[in-house]
Amino acid sequence: MKIIGKANRTERRIRRHLRVRKKVTGTIERPRLVVYRSLKHMTAQLVDDVQGHTLMTVSDGKFTGTKSERSAAVGKALAERAREAGITKVVFDRAGYQYHGRVKAVADGAREGGLEF
Repeated sequence: MKIIGKANRTERRIRRHLRVRKKVTGTIERPRLVVYRSLKHMTAQLVDDVQGHTLMTVSDGKFTGTKSERSAAVGKALAERAREAGITKVVFDRAGYQYHGRVKAVADGAREGGLEF
């Protein structure tokens, strides 16, 4: 019998992300809005999974305020750029993170900016 070690926090998040990715795909008409959360920063991307292209990326490097305020600003900035590109509907991919705090702030900022989930 082989003993399998415990998965660490990152491995568990990746498993959750893969489980969600089985069901969530982005197209050119409705791209996937995926978030990445590090300890200091937040990044959001619009991805077309059919062609395998990243359409646009926004990071919180140029914004000021608390981490949650910067995350909301990332969502608004991404929504503004998406509307300029003619994208109004997206599929939200939380990337295995809880829909809480900064991840929720990105989603709320994108909704305020005019994106439909």
